[in-house]
Amino acid sequence: MPRGTIETPVFMPVGTQGSVKAMKPDDLERVGAKIILANTYHLHLRPGDSIISQMGGLHKFMAWDGPILTDSGGYQAFSLAKLANITDEGLRFASHLDGARHMLTPESAVGIQENLNSDIMMCLDECVAYPSPRDYVEIAAKRTSLWARRCLEARRNTNALFGIVQGGVYPDLRKKSALEIAAMPFDGIAIGGLSVGEGHAMMMDTLDATLPYVSQDRPRYLMGVGTPVDIIEAVARGIDMFDCVLPTRNARNGMLFTSRGKVSLKQARYKEDSRSPDENCSCYTCRNFSLSYLRHLFISKEILGSILNTLHNLHFYLELMSDIRHSIEGHYFEEYRKQLKENYND
Repeated sequence: MPRGTIETPVFMPVGTQGSVKAMKPDDLERVGAKIILANTYHLHLRPGDSIISQMGGLHKFMAWDGPILTDSGGYQAFSLAKLANITDEGLRFASHLDGARHMLTPESAVGIQENLNSDIMMCLDECVAYPSPRDYVEIAAKRTSLWARRCLEARRNTNALFGIVQGGVYPDLRKKSALEIAAMPFDGIAIGGLSVGEGHAMMMDTLDATLPYVSQDRPRYLMGVGTPVDIIEAVARGIDMFDCVLPTRNARNGMLFTSRGKVSLKQARYKEDSRSPDENCSCYTCRNFSLSYLRHLFISKEILGSILNTLHNLHFYLELMSDIRHSIEGHYFEEYRKQLKENYND
């Protein structure tokens, strides 16, 4: 991409409001992040995409030189805002900040992202919750395809634009949506509407029903996923790109991802534990601090605890992706996959 090469499979840390929580941009570079994700809905409402454009675009605004992917804002309009109604025209909603009414259309979603000047823009789609009636899911998938065509027509810059496949957990609807989106000239294809409560097994079954109809000549992005096991199982099925708030959110809640499985700093057994969080980890946190100290910071609600935990968790996730890439190149992916699942078999 214009701002750098991205090796896949790749994990994108989530910087919802133009900031990956508890991380400075140079921290992100040190833990190995090559691309991050920002949220169109939040940045449109505050400080406003027009202000960010005046400041020179999102990269300059947040001092991040690498690629940025922005979502369309549609999911947040469903999950956070008071949604007034959905029509083929777009989404009408009331802001969760002040109740002000807004309209998000395929055209405005693209326009906002062009103001942000993100490297990868996402189409507006209709994401449905699980479970949802088949009739409703079918209408939402049809509307997603309609909006995808309008997003393509609305694009004015040369930045990448990804289409999104919907269809809930219904294999025939997923197939139809995948064929429609894959037939359009998108730069990548995202699989949306998963990790919304359907569980790991159903998620994988849905991927199995979808990916045969998504061409392999473009990046394939599984949105909002997920746990280490979710990721490696999705990679095994051909997914290239991931994003999830788990490593950063869990860090703030005192949960660490390690090579031996999850570690909860809430547990009293770490009160006098002098070991590093992960003896196999080379991150700043593991090189300098004990589990005892990290537990103390967490119990004391010290800001440094969130910072150190987030540094470690993002390092773990980005090293996980590096290890997966090396295992593919070295032809031992299945062995690595088995080992990871044993460590995270919960």
